[in-house]
Amino acid sequence: MTTPSPLLSRPGAVEAAGADAGVAAHYGEPLREQRALAAGTAVVDLSSRGVVTVAGPDRLSWLNTLSSQQLTALQPGESSELLLLSVQGRIEFDARIIDDGATAWLIVEGAEAAPLAVYLDRMKFMLRVEIADVSADWAVVGSTAAVPEWSGLLAWQDPWPHVGAGGYSYATVAEENHPGLERPWYEYLVPAAELEQSVGDRPLAGTMAAEALRVAAWRPRIGAETDDKTIPHELDLLRTAVHLAKGCYKGQETIARVHNLGHPPRRLVFLQLDGSQHTLPAAGSAVLVGDRKVGTVTSVAQHYEMGPVALAVIKRSVAPDEILTVLDGDEPYTAGQELIVAPDAGQVVGRQTGFLRGPRA
Repeated sequence: MTTPSPLLSRPGAVEAAGADAGVAAHYGEPLREQRALAAGTAVVDLSSRGVVTVAGPDRLSWLNTLSSQQLTALQPGESSELLLLSVQGRIEFDARIIDDGATAWLIVEGAEAAPLAVYLDRMKFMLRVEIADVSADWAVVGSTAAVPEWSGLLAWQDPWPHVGAGGYSYATVAEENHPGLERPWYEYLVPAAELEQSVGDRPLAGTMAAEALRVAAWRPRIGAETDDKTIPHELDLLRTAVHLAKGCYKGQETIARVHNLGHPPRRLVFLQLDGSQHTLPAAGSAVLVGDRKVGTVTSVAQHYEMGPVALAVIKRSVAPDEILTVLDGDEPYTAGQELIVAPDAGQVVGRQTGFLRGPRA
């Protein structure tokens, strides 16, 4: 959405900053909103997200050749995730995809929609595909539960943390014990002109609530957990966004080489922050072992049950039992780490499943 959301006119709304600018960070009671969102009784305005459509009979086979994901068998109403990588295997775009039988809908960060549409348009050659950035016409609304009243809308269901067909888990916990299971996630596509009417008097949560649940679920977000060197292995994205047995695509050599060696240079980690302080460190704060910088905090949140938590990307060599320090300017925060990506890939076991079917009209 190119203009601020009309839901910012709701009582108590405080606009978010950064990637979520244009929608509400909260409506006056962040922790209460977070509880309601976790319980499935509230929804969150994500209309700052971008939406790109790919129509035409060649859309899925074409996206299959460009991306990390196997898409040729994607059925109407099924949800998946794809990555577009550089030649070096670094993440350039991370898109949620759902197909309606005639059009593939790609939900991305707001700042990524226009560049993604330009990139795809350059790559279409003589194929029967039509690309459009429709971000101004469509809003995205998030929920942890299917909304029966919206059964006529397209809804992307996050496959996280299930290991998709051809995927692989780099996590240190079995899928059945993954904290992401506590956060089922749906993103509904709502006509922008109908956003206020569609939401009606349903309770609203802000993006602070959605981010806290995402951090607790160990779910990486492009632009937060990524930088210009990020490869999917570091964030455990092979579980949902990469098919290891599909045909060639840009960046595949890096995917295969790092996977076979089992040693991504960095790893995503969950941090429990010292709750005795009244402030939270900022994203971008340094993560230290002693006086040595070993990584960077990427996302920070106040969770309604766990208190202050964060995600960070740190060097693979950091010992799993190391007590870390987060340094925000001159302010230190003690942080206990909980492993997400294993330091040694020999500790993880892959598992394959199928695509997720989400709610659909």
